[in-house]
Amino acid sequence: MRHRKDHRKLGRAADQRLALLRSQVDSLFRHNRIRTTVEKAKETQRLAERLITVAKRGDLAARREVLKQVRDQDLVGHLFEEIAPRYDGREGGYTRVIRAGRRVGDNAQMAILELAD
Repeated sequence: MRHRKDHRKLGRAADQRLALLRSQVDSLFRHNRIRTTVEKAKETQRLAERLITVAKRGDLAARREVLKQVRDQDLVGHLFEEIAPRYDGREGGYTRVIRAGRRVGDNAQMAILELAD
């Protein structure tokens, strides 16, 4: 049974998993799309959507909350000035996961995670 299981472990320790998700969110905000496995994309999507929702508030407390996850000041500025205003009239669904076939080496299901327009 799956009761009260909140997230995927991705085969990593907690600190490694958090570092992976932070770096993927950084890449997503920097490049507007990333290619990764489906499981990593879904976990990254959860974190990215939360950060965009917080950034839509636009105040100092929101900026500090986002800085806990995204350590690059320039990227946080980009999130608050360009990405968050793009989704002002939207209540969620800022990103999408598109299945992208299988990886050659290990046959893992791949996906493209991108910011929705």
